[in-house]
Amino acid sequence: MPKEMDRLMLSFFKAATERYSKDMFSALYDKSRSIIKTYTYSFNLPGAVFVKDGIELQKNEFTMFFSDSDQGELTMFFNAFQGMKFQKYPMAGNSMQLVSMYIQNMNEIKDDEIIIRMSSPLIVRRHNSDDNSDKYYVYNTDGFEQTLKENIDTFINRMNIPIKSDSFGIEPIKAKKVVIPVFGRNTNASLGIFKLKGDSTLLNLLYMSGIGARRSEGKGKFDILA
Repeated sequence: MPKEMDRLMLSFFKAATERYSKDMFSALYDKSRSIIKTYTYSFNLPGAVFVKDGIELQKNEFTMFFSDSDQGELTMFFNAFQGMKFQKYPMAGNSMQLVSMYIQNMNEIKDDEIIIRMSSPLIVRRHNSDDNSDKYYVYNTDGFEQTLKENIDTFINRMNIPIKSDSFGIEPIKAKKVVIPVFGRNTNASLGIFKLKGDSTLLNLLYMSGIGARRSEGKGKFDILA
């Protein structure tokens, strides 16, 4: 498998949505404008070994977990993925097939504090529009929580979602820094267990759409532990 799974899945998503609906494809992937997505995903790669040229798996299968805070869009994605079942899709000199799909119930968050485990890397990024540069923060660097809150504000403001992030907070419990490839660039990120604080409406949104930057590229998805 390719080491940069984000490239592979973006290609797959584009192929699935374009086949299913030209309007959906344009709404999500029109290159002429910047489009913030409301979905995220993560992988389970059984027995994964990262080698120089890619990823080797213990079994010739892997699982993707996909969620979207826009329920209408989620239904459209489900239908788009259905249209790709049992079709060979090219994958770095190999190929893959979507063989099964199922819908998993997501329990509503009712508390204002939850314990989470990141199921995909958490990327926290501050962009400088003056020189088009990016600065990345990990769990133990100054500015991590504030920049993550800025990422959340950018998301909810650009999507015109009537939710406030004033009460948001994040506390690392058992976290670690990782360096991951993101479209050819090594990028600092965080994995592990965290405590999230905030209004339950905000936490439910983040649960479905992911948290931080590059959510639609398989980053920022989390599972709830407590």
